[in-house]
Amino acid sequence: MSSIYSVKLGKIIKEFGLEVLRGGTGYENRAIETEDVNRPGLQLTGFFDYFDPSRLQVIGKVETTYLTGLTPEARRESFERLLSQDITALIITRGIDPFPECMEMAERYDRTVLRSQETTSALMSTLIASLKSYLSPQITRHGVLVDVYGEGVLLLGESGVGKSETAIELVKRGHRLIADDAVEIKRTAAMNLMGTAPELIRHYIELRGIGVIDVRRLFGMSAVKDEAVIDMVINLEQWKDGALYDRLGLEELYTTILDVQVPSLTVPVKPGRNLAVIVEVAAMNNRHKKMGYNAALEFTKQINKHFDQAMSAQLEQQ
Repeated sequence: MSSIYSVKLGKIIKEFGLEVLRGGTGYENRAIETEDVNRPGLQLTGFFDYFDPSRLQVIGKVETTYLTGLTPEARRESFERLLSQDITALIITRGIDPFPECMEMAERYDRTVLRSQETTSALMSTLIASLKSYLSPQITRHGVLVDVYGEGVLLLGESGVGKSETAIELVKRGHRLIADDAVEIKRTAAMNLMGTAPELIRHYIELRGIGVIDVRRLFGMSAVKDEAVIDMVINLEQWKDGALYDRLGLEELYTTILDVQVPSLTVPVKPGRNLAVIVEVAAMNNRHKKMGYNAALEFTKQINKHFDQAMSAQLEQQ
């Protein structure tokens, strides 16, 4: 699957501890733009229909066993057919020594050959998962992301509305900060939204009148978290007299980010409101909803039942 995002081959080599048997020209900066990985068994036999050279090519024990049964001339032809394609890299698993014909063709066509000590299935599964993460759609939003009772809460609102102040109060109450000011949001394969902070400002928070503080050093490691799934969005806005705000919570509202709908609330801000407590209650209530309990619906049912009983009693008296 193609993506507008990319990751450099050098980053993958470092992450997976791959041994560079031969590096093509500028191989570390070679961009990987597809999350798919290919085992070129059919290509080694000469079948190249629907072959995508942009995928990482992985050779394991099965392919090696097949190639071992060929003559050196046939192996050379197989590798020439494969490596004449503009492949990103060829990875040999299980620490298997490369065939001389493979290195010969890699030299001729300036291809990158890597080696892993992992089994083929283990390498491919983790490699695909890593590529999916790197190539997932992503966006940066101005806001604050906190982990409250295990719920990832994204606080949005205009600058100065009190997002950072609410976050620091939540941290003091035992919750964890993920990101302040800028939240990098990535859509995962499971259609969840994963939020994190840019590396430069991770674990820092800005408080007007005080400045920038390091939450990790001031409150300890338990006060921060590197990333979290965004379970709900809370929009903070200045209280507007005459505006209609939801009193029961029956209306289900959602915010769409990267084509994923996330439950959202709008909380008006004015002096005297304890926003940290409100966010805590909102997070617990959201978790209850996911577990099948909706307090607003239960309250409405009780009210309706009360009125039905009252009406029935009135009709009996007539």
